[in-house]
Amino acid sequence: MATVELTKENFDEVVGDSDGSGIVLVDFWAEWCGPCRAFGPTYEAASDKNEDIVFGKVDTEAQQELAATFGIRSIPTLMIVREGVVLFSQPGALPGPALDGLIQQARDVNMEEVHAKVAEAQAQQG
Repeated sequence: MATVELTKENFDEVVGDSDGSGIVLVDFWAEWCGPCRAFGPTYEAASDKNEDIVFGKVDTEAQQELAATFGIRSIPTLMIVREGVVLFSQPGALPGPALDGLIQQARDVNMEEVHAKVAEAQAQQG
């Protein structure tokens, strides 16, 4: 599966997908960033191996407001969202095996527990 260009206009639709059941990886990058360009083929290869996952890319130069919303200060930054919950967000390019391992960890997360903890935290704040 090819990567999807994410913009301010389509981000919520793609990442929040309507049923909220999918896993979405988001690569925050810029054309001028050497590590971003080096990570690109690894990211593309992972998208080809995991066709059930959405792989999105945010060009931080073109989408500065979106990058600011997520507090992106260093690129590349990889974020993993599952069922509308950010499970992972960290700067740095990953080698292929590390990215594969991270994807498997995202698949293995018990989302019932995550949603229960999110609801509990929201109840304590409210």
